[in-house]
Amino acid sequence: MSDAEMPIWNLEKIIHEGAEATVSEGKWFGKSAISKVRRKRGYRYPELDRKLTKKRIAAEARILFRLRKKSFPCPSIYYIDTNNSQIIMSKIFATPLYEKLNKLQSPKLILEEIGKLIRRLHLSDISHGDLTTHNILLSPREELFIIDFGLSRISPELEHLGLDLQVLSECLTASHANIKNPMEAIIRGYISIDGANPDSENANKVITRFEEIKSRVRYHG
Repeated sequence: MSDAEMPIWNLEKIIHEGAEATVSEGKWFGKSAISKVRRKRGYRYPELDRKLTKKRIAAEARILFRLRKKSFPCPSIYYIDTNNSQIIMSKIFATPLYEKLNKLQSPKLILEEIGKLIRRLHLSDISHGDLTTHNILLSPREELFIIDFGLSRISPELEHLGLDLQVLSECLTASHANIKNPMEAIIRGYISIDGANPDSENANKVITRFEEIKSRVRYHG
């Protein structure tokens, strides 16, 4: 693709400089958008690093396409540049739950809705991999969205589904300690969604695996 054919990306500001990627905000053909550029890993052989990065970007793109087809609340992809390790996606006008959860009058209601949303994700045969309140957004109309699928898996094992709940549990304990027993609300919402996917793991099995993982972490900790 020539320079003249390249999509126009106008950088406005860097949002996050992480170990995995640089995330920035800007305009793509005039639309508010988010750019995510995966970092090179200096400790890996360059050719291997390029192959692994392309594979990871392709996987993230497939996941977002699959979820959007199911009307799941997540970003839409505008453009993928595997050569430059970049994904450009729609900007969601919402705030990280991390900034709002402790201020809500009825946090348990939101937590229950999050449980339902996670179950929908798992019924789509996808695990998130980094399910924290930084990666869950809440709009002014209290609509929930999930972002950052860089560590997600298609056709995850039961362990990965349980780990999604464990990661969220650890986040809630560490950052939202003022909310009593938050996982009770998450689990209540999670098991309330009956799946139509015959290949999906039963909700109660996922909860049982989560409890097993939590016990292992407590024992080894």
